[in-house]
Amino acid sequence: MKPYILILALFTLVSCLKKDKATVDCIITDATIYTVNKTFDTATAMAISDGEIVAIGTNEEIINKFESTNTINAKGKFIYPGLIDAHCHFYGYGLNLQEVDLRGTKSMKEVISRIQAFQKKKNLKFIVGNGWDQNDWEVKEFPSKAILDKYFPNIPVVLNRVDGHAIVVNSKVLSLANITKDTKAIGGQIEIVNGEPTGILIDNPMELVFNIIPKPSRKTQITALLDAEKIMFDYGLTTVNDAGLDPQVIDLIDSLQKAKVMKLNVYAMVTVNQKNMDLYLKKGIYKTDNLDVRSFKMYGDGALGSRGACMHKPYSDSPEQFGALITPIPDMKMIANRIAASNFQLNTHAIGDSANTVILKVYKAALEGKKDRRWKIEHAQVVQEADFDYFKLGIIPSVQPTHATSDMYWAGQRLGKERLKNAYAYKKLLQKAGVIALGTDFPVEEVNPMLTFHAAVARKDSKGYPRDGFQMENALTREETLKGMTIWAAYSNFEEKEKGSLEVGKWADFVMYDKDIMKIEDSAILGMKPVNTYLKGIKVK
Repeated sequence: MKPYILILALFTLVSCLKKDKATVDCIITDATIYTVNKTFDTATAMAISDGEIVAIGTNEEIINKFESTNTINAKGKFIYPGLIDAHCHFYGYGLNLQEVDLRGTKSMKEVISRIQAFQKKKNLKFIVGNGWDQNDWEVKEFPSKAILDKYFPNIPVVLNRVDGHAIVVNSKVLSLANITKDTKAIGGQIEIVNGEPTGILIDNPMELVFNIIPKPSRKTQITALLDAEKIMFDYGLTTVNDAGLDPQVIDLIDSLQKAKVMKLNVYAMVTVNQKNMDLYLKKGIYKTDNLDVRSFKMYGDGALGSRGACMHKPYSDSPEQFGALITPIPDMKMIANRIAASNFQLNTHAIGDSANTVILKVYKAALEGKKDRRWKIEHAQVVQEADFDYFKLGIIPSVQPTHATSDMYWAGQRLGKERLKNAYAYKKLLQKAGVIALGTDFPVEEVNPMLTFHAAVARKDSKGYPRDGFQMENALTREETLKGMTIWAAYSNFEEKEKGSLEVGKWADFVMYDKDIMKIEDSAILGMKPVNTYLKGIKVK
């Protein structure tokens, strides 16, 4: 064959091969991709177009079929589906970033110092702080208004406990909210000592204070959402389940997403009340590519740390206290029956064993004869032995592994040895339910999802305590944990067909690490941070 004929033939062959390749927006090669599909396969490459995965397989398979001007060689890095926080307070966390951060304080003296430093910079007329926890202090007692009155006699001060179920306020706030020793406290407590309020309010009565706190401006709300979003992407979170939002905030998130100002995926649980049910049950489920409004959030009881969690028997360290139900049982039944008659999901906060019993029974009655409703118990923290079987009925446990490692120092004092055995029982819940959704409850806990992963598999705190793990019979495997943070969390949101695994036809939401969280030492998990985070094929970190 003459040389010019050979060149022409080769050119024609290359042209034909090139024409056979489909053009896509992005190609990722040379990675270890955990697909988290049904067989938990791994791949090395994938092709992405219009925000979706169009192919996934080996380098050769992808390179031979696709071409792109944006081909990324991952150089051996590890890719997982975008992480989902199945229970958090995203908007509240953003607002907290605009207020005094009291997390990690070791005494009330340190709380005062942080408030003073913040006030010096901001010169606020109304001070709000978040995150104190008396269990971390040397003197493990609730604070009172006395010390706040000493340093802030004329400025209203409201300080939220880390769990969001207790506050301490000064006398200025009590006066503005018209709270006295005679104020009724239903579904909670106004602490009275020597005939006077101490400044401690637990659960429902806190609303009396929240009603007088100046509402954030729209500008502050937007700043809060965008500040929080950046931190989510930094940690590899691509979807957050915000557990309790008002319609105005949901509409603001929707408008920011539509304007392409905010990109994060939000699964919004609407705060349940008569007005919100009337609004959303009439409107129906609202779904966009980034926002999913199809659930309501109800409160069963308070928190264990403030002894507001509703127990069958008294607290072991406070025999006169049982905790309390926040929502009366007749109201729970009315809410559950009304939502059961719609397509909406009901997700209920339940910490104490009594609250879990009540809510599980309410769920069973309301869901009789109804299939695939995926109602969730948020926290499912202390469960009676006889009640675990309710989770076989399609009820999903949505839990936060770091609660176990945060509470383990004092939970035994609250519960006693026997009740503690069925607390934070994630493996047992998974065995009954078949799935488990994992989150953090931030800002109650830290945002970092690697803390969730570590707590679930090692059952240790960030310092490696206890050496042999806390109640290791309820640890999850790494595969179970990754599923709980991806595909099972997506399933709990009715979103498993669009996210939660890296498969053809799903959104290209993924996170890239330089080490393999499925194989590294337990202690190394804590130091893991994403190299990159992608949302619908676009790098956002």
